[in-house]
Amino acid sequence: MYAALENLVWVTQLGLSLLLPLIACMALAFWLTVHWGIGSWVFLPAVLLGLATGAATFRRFARMWLGRIRKEDKPPAGFNRH
Repeated sequence: MYAALENLVWVTQLGLSLLLPLIACMALAFWLTVHWGIGSWVFLPAVLLGLATGAATFRRFARMWLGRIRKEDKPPAGFNRH
């Protein structure tokens, strides 16, 4: 039960980490268009930046997760094992 809840927390954290940069970049682009009068072209770089940030976050998460799996799969070395 503990492992299932721990995995649920990890999946929730991953989802938030992937969505929040995109939402923040879109909000910044919206603010720039409303308050500074910049054209709507600013949404394209904002979306690309948000997606790139999400991809970098996913890459870092995948490396961490694979490292944990490798660490758990490795049997402990015995006293006389060389």
